[in-house]
Amino acid sequence: MSPSTSPRFFTEREVARHSTKDSCWVLLGTRVYDVTAFLRMHPGGEALIRSRAGKDLTRVMEGPPHRHSPNARRWLEQYYIGELDQESGAEETLRVRRKASEQAEEKSAEKTSKMEDEDENSPYKLCSSVDLDKDLVDWRKPLAWQVGNLREKYDAWVHQPVDRPIRLFGNPLMEAATKTSWYWVPVVWLPIVFYLGWHCYTTLAQGNTRIELTSDFSVPIPKHVFPVLFMMGWFLWTFIEYCIHRFVFHMKPPAHNYYLITLHFLLHGQHHKSPYDGSRLVFPPGLASIVVSLFYMSLCKTLPETLGTSVFVGGLCGYVVYDMIHYYLHYGSPKRGSYLYSLKAYHVKHHFEHQRSGFGITTTFWDHPFNTVIPDEKF
Repeated sequence: MSPSTSPRFFTEREVARHSTKDSCWVLLGTRVYDVTAFLRMHPGGEALIRSRAGKDLTRVMEGPPHRHSPNARRWLEQYYIGELDQESGAEETLRVRRKASEQAEEKSAEKTSKMEDEDENSPYKLCSSVDLDKDLVDWRKPLAWQVGNLREKYDAWVHQPVDRPIRLFGNPLMEAATKTSWYWVPVVWLPIVFYLGWHCYTTLAQGNTRIELTSDFSVPIPKHVFPVLFMMGWFLWTFIEYCIHRFVFHMKPPAHNYYLITLHFLLHGQHHKSPYDGSRLVFPPGLASIVVSLFYMSLCKTLPETLGTSVFVGGLCGYVVYDMIHYYLHYGSPKRGSYLYSLKAYHVKHHFEHQRSGFGITTTFWDHPFNTVIPDEKF
């Protein structure tokens, strides 16, 4: 609902009727929210919100067991649809109020239609509550070349998430290159994993692979070592995943540097600004191939080729699992009490409250030795 639009009014009975997965409303005091679109995204699971449909969430938002962050409260405001009418038996008053609010909405719609030239079916129309007049950037234009001008305001702005797709570039080809459907990750990389995995195993099975410890002494590497090398590569990937997320994606660009701010936004800032933009939750294969190639060359220069490739295959498989888990943490609804359930809660807290910690995605292991663990809370 636009900030300039007069609120609609609903009775308690009307709000209570919306308690299904197809239409779920909640209250915060007298404010009414339609959170249907957020059901699957909620870190506590869809069932948790549905169990409180039609009820006042004031105490829940304050906690215990979990006090919701300011970002979570701002996020909720995107689903605001009106106010609760508290006058008992005032049906006539409610009808009058509705008529007045509908008239105000009609006037506001006429004014807005003159300002917006977006297509009626555009995904931008499906999102709410980015104040186009007051936000620090113009959402009607591509954002890539605007964010660098935010300077010292950029860090606070980019960590206030919105439920709205982002357009980075005006050029359609450049824009399309920044988007990747989740299924392209396994389609592109898993055949390579299977091929190289089989190649390494059969090469080791020939019994010709040895590690030379001295000029006169070498140790044979049997085929049974392949699973160990594979898991070593996977484990190594979890460390690389942590380092990239913490030291590259969460670098804090200098406020005076337009280009570093822009680079940060393109790499990761846009994901924090719009964490549920489904087209930008996995790495584009072209960009990922740079990291994958560097990983492969480093291993093959450090270890004998067959051993290095065996470790690489495990790391590449770990990367595929990482991207799939990351997508699922944003759009999946894992079973309460499961490992993925705890990961989803952990990752959502990273987005909404603890942006300087919680850098592990597939595992929280590396957050412990580097002291970046998010405090444990129950949902």
